[in-house]
Amino acid sequence: MLGTVSEAQTSVRDLFRRGLVIPAHPLALTEDRRLDERRQRALTRYYVEAGAGGLAVGVHTTQFALHGGGLFAPVLELAATTAREAGREVVLVAGATGPTRQAVAEAELARSLGYHMVLLSPHRELDEDGLIARARAVGEVLPVIGFYLQPAVGGRPLSRDFWTRLASIESVVGVKVAPFDRYRTLDVLHGVVRAGRAGEVALYTGNDDHILADLITSHRVVVDGRQVEVEFVGGLLGQWAVWVRRAVELLEEAKLARSGDDAAVRRLLGLDGHLTDANAAIFDSANGFHGCIPGIHEVLRRQGLLAGRWCLDPEEDLSPGQLAEIDRIWAAYPWLRDDDFVAQGLDRWLA
Repeated sequence: MLGTVSEAQTSVRDLFRRGLVIPAHPLALTEDRRLDERRQRALTRYYVEAGAGGLAVGVHTTQFALHGGGLFAPVLELAATTAREAGREVVLVAGATGPTRQAVAEAELARSLGYHMVLLSPHRELDEDGLIARARAVGEVLPVIGFYLQPAVGGRPLSRDFWTRLASIESVVGVKVAPFDRYRTLDVLHGVVRAGRAGEVALYTGNDDHILADLITSHRVVVDGRQVEVEFVGGLLGQWAVWVRRAVELLEEAKLARSGDDAAVRRLLGLDGHLTDANAAIFDSANGFHGCIPGIHEVLRRQGLLAGRWCLDPEEDLSPGQLAEIDRIWAAYPWLRDDDFVAQGLDRWLA
């Protein structure tokens, strides 16, 4: 399969390698917890018009429970068909979960719908050898983005050797680094360098608590006495499911910072704490991230993109005190929001 990649696919890989804003796409539901197709399309249109270079669908922010029912295929299809309205290439990333057979089947479905890559979530029932074999199998279907998912939402610690082995697989084109842990983040960087594929495996931050610091930092990784410079080229983030217009601007400024613009570095370091504080409220870090997805929904609800905070699980809602925290950061950091942009486009996206 990988030997017959089309020119369009190659172009998509180039875009991905250069670095993009890739929102983790939420799931729009009605009050009776059915798919709200109108608002689901509106979210996709918002992301594309805001300048996002890609979309990740069927991932944690879309709710992993999606994979166990009949919504997975229609939600993937809806995002793909809506994104094609844009008239430009949008990198489509499908989340795949479960044991090898399920992950391969989900990748095959994604390929049939025009998706370009698979973000492969870890599976707790497989050891590291099993995860490597699973990645190889999925990579026979579509290029793979590895995923270091934080333990609080279903991930687990993985060794530095695991990341070396994963990055050595030819079909692995990127890693979403989201352990929310600096030590484990460095494990990924060292693994990619040890694999000798630092120029081919694109690193995307998923560390929602450390976004801007990740994006402006060039890491000099020392392996076997040699220094190799690696950097995060973009973000594939739940936090970037909201305020996307600003996220696009921040990534462009981060690229300037990495190229040597000291003023951009100072400005982004000043904003880093603001964005992390906002993320703490939206993601509910005080309560072990229990209210993460409802927090994202609440921000989108305030902007009119969603009708409510409803999740597939009726018990999943904001934690006690989380709404007050969102009120606080909403008032404190208006420069992180893109309310005016959303207001201008909302009627058109909902039409």
